[in-house]
Amino acid sequence: MKSIGSLIAKRLEPFGCIISYNLTSKKQRIPYRYYPDLLSLAANNDVIVLSCALNDQTHHIVNREVMEALGKKGIIINVGRGGLIDEMEMVKCLVDGVIGGAGLDVFEIGPGVPEELFGLDKFFFFFGLDNVVLSPHAAMVTPGSLDNIAQLALANLKAFFSDQPLISPVRLD
Repeated sequence: MKSIGSLIAKRLEPFGCIISYNLTSKKQRIPYRYYPDLLSLAANNDVIVLSCALNDQTHHIVNREVMEALGKKGIIINVGRGGLIDEMEMVKCLVDGVIGGAGLDVFEIGPGVPEELFGLDKFFFFFGLDNVVLSPHAAMVTPGSLDNIAQLALANLKAFFSDQPLISPVRLD
């Protein structure tokens, strides 16, 4: 549970949600229940919220086996990267009732939305009816976020031209 996951958890706490997480290892600073793998996390929770980076280890981390463990009432919310979910399997699982629903603002081949999702009779763009909610990925476009980005850019420029360490250096390796 990194920065975005922590912010999601913080927003869910007031609703009385039981929060769990999965990382490569348990973090003592995180007060929530830890599951060592995504399969056990899915089997013991009603909703999975994906906010991790996409890399070789996380590509299709949510596959049919994870969806089956999540179950008929389970919901997948993906605000991370589209490739985290095996999208074609997710569509099949939605159609067959293997999972209860999905909330997506990212897609495997973005920005395109899989045609099969439009065929679901339980689909509604943005607001969500029944089991599928799709929205455009606008994670960084929030009140104050553009101002924060501008302030960070200015701070980096000031540091650079003053021969000081950058606030947020970019690594090119």
